[in-house]
Order: sequence, then structure tokens, then C-alpha cells
Amino acid sequence: MIHGIGIVFLITSAITVAGALAAALLKNLIHCVLCLSITLAGLALLYLQLDAQFAGFAQILVYIGAVAILVVFAILLTRGAGIAEYRNVSSSWLVSLVIAAAIFALLAWAVIKSFPTTVAGASPGTTVQSIGSALMSTYVLPLEIVAVLLTVALIGAVIVAMPESGAAGKSIEKGGAQ
Repeated sequence: MIHGIGIVFLITSAITVAGALAAALLKNLIHCVLCLSITLAGLALLYLQLDAQFAGFAQILVYIGAVAILVVFAILLTRGAGIAEYRNVSSSWLVSLVIAAAIFALLAWAVIKSFPTTVAGASPGTTVQSIGSALMSTYVLPLEIVAVLLTVALIGAVIVAMPESGAAGKSIEKGGAQ
């Protein structure tokens, strides 16, 4: 009989797997990204259940807070690019099925072989507080450089995705300045 934290683990795992399946199988791209966000949130909860607070909160901040939102904006900004038509079933579906089954078998074998034979010891000595202290003291310059780099990349992506205005487009068509 499963009690307490085992039930929470099973519910979190089911939500995570359902979100991943929905992200892979849904046709609407926006729905796929939202299901991917649910999957990433489920992974963050699993990290938190495993007492990996830094990994869990980094998952929430970086992947859910940044990557998923960036993907949503990219989809919405490039919506006019057109959607390529595709067939529902590929001509090489049998080969794809064999490769997927082989990869699944390999991963299942790796998971089965990786079960620990002894009970793990205490939690690691590194805490979220020690990582935060190191980031705000020793590694503050690299942290700020990465923050500026990501901000510049986001601004550049927005500028590239923006449609040309009427005056700027006419000036370029006429060969430069008027």
C-alpha cells in the first residue's frame, strides 16, 4: 500500500507524463507549449520532492519562467510565416517505430540497471543558500554578464521579428535616403 509522499509522487508523475504526451501529440502549437510548461512544472515538483531545491527552483525560473514564455512569444510573433503542410503518417513509419522501440528498450534497461543496491545517505552539503551566496559574491560579474547577454538577445529577437514600418520600407525600396 502506498501512503503519503508516494501518492504525491504518483500524482506528480502522472501529471508530468500526461503533459509530455499532450505536448507531443496535440496539433495546436500553442496548446503544445502550454502542455510543455505543465511538464516542466511537474519536473520542478519532482526535483523539490527529491530535496533538490536549487534544481527545482532553477527549473521554475529558467524553463517555465523564461524558455516557455519565450517560445510562446516566438510563436505569436512569427504566426504570419505560414504553416507548412505535412502528411499525418510518414512513409517511413515502420523504421521510426523500430528506432523508437530500440531507444525505449535501451532506456528501460538503463533505468532497471541503475536501481541503487543501498540506501542513499544524507542530503548533500551544498544548499540553496550557499549557491546564492556564491552567486552574489564570488560569481557576481559572470552572473551580470549573462543577464546582459540574455537581455540583448531578447531585444535582438524582438527587433528581428518586428514588421517593417511603412516609411522605412519605402525608403529602402527607393534606394536609400529621399
